[in-house]
Amino acid sequence: MKNGIHPEYKLGTVVCSSCGNTFETKSTTGDMKVEICSNCHPFFTKKQKLIDTAGRVEKYLKKYGKSN
Repeated sequence: MKNGIHPEYKLGTVVCSSCGNTFETKSTTGDMKVEICSNCHPFFTKKQKLIDTAGRVEKYLKKYGKSN
């Protein structure tokens, strides 16, 4: 590796603005603030709400009727 062309990795603290979770990591930017982290993100906490599209189809058929 050439000397002087690679960025320095600094110890930085990541702070989540949603839940206040903090953890340390190494990065080139140092300290960071994120809007959402893996501690409070719905995908990782298994609390993701799924949208039921079957109700939409039934609503459409009720409103416009079946055209057979």
